[in-house]
Amino acid sequence: MSGVFKSLLITKYKSKMGLLSGKKVLITGGSRGIGRSMVCKFIEEGADVAFTYRSSEEEANQLMEELSGASGKILGFRSDAGSFQDAEQLIKDVVQAFGGVDILVNNAGITKDTLLLRMSEEQWDQVIQVNLKSVFNLTKHVLRTMMKQRAGSIINISSVVGVFGNAGQANYAASKAGIIGFSKSVAKEVGSRNIRCNVLAPGFIATDMTEQLDDATKANFLSNIPLKRLADPAEVADAAVFLASDMSKYITGQVLSVCGGLNM
Repeated sequence: MSGVFKSLLITKYKSKMGLLSGKKVLITGGSRGIGRSMVCKFIEEGADVAFTYRSSEEEANQLMEELSGASGKILGFRSDAGSFQDAEQLIKDVVQAFGGVDILVNNAGITKDTLLLRMSEEQWDQVIQVNLKSVFNLTKHVLRTMMKQRAGSIINISSVVGVFGNAGQANYAASKAGIIGFSKSVAKEVGSRNIRCNVLAPGFIATDMTEQLDDATKANFLSNIPLKRLADPAEVADAAVFLASDMSKYITGQVLSVCGGLNM
C-alpha cells in the first residue's frame, strides 16, 4: 500500500470518528432548546454525554430514548445546577459513570422578565441563582477533575443581552454579563493546566420561548438582525462543538457571539 493511499485511508477513518470522539461531556439544562441541540450534536460527534434537567423529565426521557442507538453513551440526571451540593454530587456521579469530564457546558438558565421598578427581590435572586451561581457551582467542582487530567474545555452560555443589556431584563442581563467576567477570570487561572474557558453569546434563537412572542415583537427583533432571521438552536450547538474540540485548542477567555450580526 502506498504511503499516500494509506494516509488517505487514515484521514477518512479519523473523519468518521467525529470531532469529539471519546470525549466525556456534561451539559446542564440539556433536555430542551439550545441544550437539547447541543446534546444531540455532541453525541453525533462521538462524545459520551451526560445532561441535566430539573422539571422536564418527560422531555429528558424522550431525548435519551431518541439517542439510545448512538455510538456514544447518553445519561440524564435530575439536578439543580443552582445548588452547590447538587453540583458537587453531579460531578461525582458523572466521573463515576464516565471516568472523567473533558468538556463542561454550563447552559442552565431561566428568565423572569419585568421592568426594574416592578422586579421583586425573588425574581432577581432566582435568575442570579440559576444563571450565574450555577456556573460557579459546576465550574468549581469540575476543576479538580480537569486539573488532574491536565486538560479540559469549559463553555459557558451567556447572551448578547449580557453584552449590551435589554430593557425589562436587568436580572437576566446582569447574570449573563457576570458569566463573561467569570469566564475570563477562570481562563487566566487555569490556562497553565491546559484548561480552556470560553463563552458563547447567542442572540435571538428559535426556541419555545421565542415562539410565544407576538408577531410585532418578532418583527422588531428581525429588523435589528443583519441576517434577518432567528438562529436555529443547532447553529449554537455547532459553535459549542467548535469551542469543545481541538479546532479551538489555542482559544480561551473569549466570547463568541452567535447572533446573526446583532452584536456589531
